Amino acid sequence: MLEQIFLTIVGFSSGFIVAGGVVALMVGLGVITRFIGITHTAKHVAGYEDAILLGAIVGTVLTVFEISTPVGAWILLIIGLLMGIFVGGWIMALAEIVNVFPVYCRRLGITKGTNWIVITLAAGKILGSLMHFYMRWGKE
Repeated sequence: MLEQIFLTIVGFSSGFIVAGGVVALMVGLGVITRFIGITHTAKHVAGYEDAILLGAIVGTVLTVFEISTPVGAWILLIIGLLMGIFVGGWIMALAEIVNVFPVYCRRLGITKGTNWIVITLAAGKILGSLMHFYMRWGKE
């Protein structure tokens, strides 16, 4: 029993540290500020803060306790889509903040079609994710 309590405390602490690090990275690099600026939703900053905190806590609890969520396939599809949009948006915002695309295009001498480069990168990410789940890669 004491071992279970200890493991629970260590698991929660580790999860909160990792989640806090991710949130600190997002805030420090200005990703959240960029999201707010793009969507013109500055009046809902408190909602963003609550959603980030709630997401970190729920993610930690679901990861530590491996809780089964009995929902239908359609709900899982919607949740997966929203998570994919979030992660994709986060990666693109991070790449934009550190000026990956302008530096990359300048070094390769690309002057036109940068929009298509971004679109094809996103399409490749989507296709790769769909193939990953359809082919069940990583499942033993």
